[in-house]
Amino acid sequence: MSAGLWRTRRPCVLRWRERVRRASLRPATVRFYVDADVLGLAKILVQVRADVTYPGDPEGDLFKRHREACPITSPATLDPEWTPEVTRRGWLIITRDRNIAVNRAEIAAVRDNGARMVALAGREAIGTWAQLEVLLTQHRASDGQGRLPGGGV
Repeated sequence: MSAGLWRTRRPCVLRWRERVRRASLRPATVRFYVDADVLGLAKILVQVRADVTYPGDPEGDLFKRHREACPITSPATLDPEWTPEVTRRGWLIITRDRNIAVNRAEIAAVRDNGARMVALAGREAIGTWAQLEVLLTQHRASDGQGRLPGGGV
């Protein structure tokens, strides 16, 4: 087989292998939505957990699970717009929105949709490392499954 012919067939072989690999993956069940306010944290979490997504998340494979692309396609999407969709899917929201307590539209979106939300606040949640530390230490408060009562922050 000539080198030129091999180069033309190779992309087909790679696409076939990718389809076979994807077929062996089970779908991931997303449980956590990380808001655009903490994208650094989100990009770390999707590397170690298959049940996390964030706005603009293309999709991913981890631990023999395939996570679909996030339905919130842009980090610029306003909170009152994405909150109903995320809540409808039953995802726990993780955010660091400093204005959540004073923005009436955001409060109404959380309350009216019965959203479950964890808001990282204070000095201990300023950087990505600190946010990760806070999230991991508080993980047991949500029983590890994202089960918190809905309708509040």
